[in-house]
Amino acid sequence: MSLNRDETAATRAELQANFRLSGVTLEEAAHDLGTTPAHVQEVLDLEPVRIEEPWVLRDYLVRVLRAGNREPQPFSKLVGDPRQHWFLDAGFIEAGRLVA
Repeated sequence: MSLNRDETAATRAELQANFRLSGVTLEEAAHDLGTTPAHVQEVLDLEPVRIEEPWVLRDYLVRVLRAGNREPQPFSKLVGDPRQHWFLDAGFIEAGRLVA
């Protein structure tokens, strides 16, 4: 899935808004996702190593928010079941880890 400039900006803003809403720090997210704070920031900025990483981060943020009885802000492009996209590695997403 390729995003145009506006879609990329919207997706970046949605990830960052949900990250702020979650209340976790870059360090906490990095620990939970098995990576570094700098890499979490790269994924938040939509500069991932793997195209699945924004989906991993989205799933993590949704879990954190719902565990705190908060509803995530909606995503415009990171929606539905990523297993329906042939080009995504569903196993990588389900593992719930970012590239270290």
